[in-house]
Amino acid sequence: MPDLALNLQSLQNALAACAPKGHSPALLAVSKTQTAQRVAECAALGQRAFGENYVQEAVSKIMALAMLDLEWHLIGPLQSNKCKTVAEHFDWVQTVDREKIVPLLAQHRPARFAPLNVLIQINIDEEPGKSGCSPEAANRLADLIDSFPRLRLRGLMAIPNPAHSTNGMAFERMQALYRTLQQRHPQMDTLSMGMSDDFPVAIAHGATLVRVGSALFGPRPSHSEDI
Repeated sequence: MPDLALNLQSLQNALAACAPKGHSPALLAVSKTQTAQRVAECAALGQRAFGENYVQEAVSKIMALAMLDLEWHLIGPLQSNKCKTVAEHFDWVQTVDREKIVPLLAQHRPARFAPLNVLIQINIDEEPGKSGCSPEAANRLADLIDSFPRLRLRGLMAIPNPAHSTNGMAFERMQALYRTLQQRHPQMDTLSMGMSDDFPVAIAHGATLVRVGSALFGPRPSHSEDI
């Protein structure tokens, strides 16, 4: 079993080492396929924010670990029929990419909770069949999200094509789009990009939140996406 304490400390050191002066990117621990016990062990080391790809798997962990007061992010594709469940259990949704799901999330966000934090997922390389809206559609989607009081527009998220991430090209385009949208939506403060293999490059291009799984919890089975 990987040494969580050692891995987490190594990641924190790496984030600090590659962060520009005055810029402290946050770590999102990608806990998909991990047990609730494993998440609890990581939380005991001080990690508070966790990212999940699959709604039902995540909800079971969220309920089991409710006493720990963790921060839960949905980072997998969101189907419209899961919007109610997501709005009722998650703190953040990083994968809003079409107008249809925006009013559904707002409608089902319980009044007793703070507004749901939302990131717009951008298909920055405009890959066919990949989740995320086009860069050109981001402004209209941002305006729509911002019109619902039960939602809070926080920024952008992307999973670039690996061929365009390691050299920084996609991250550079994301940073430019983020800055442009910030002029219209100054409350935006989160640029979620960078994973286990490329987070130093993402941070160099303004990432404020990096999503790391395998470098923290260890390798997943070969059929799992290496985040």
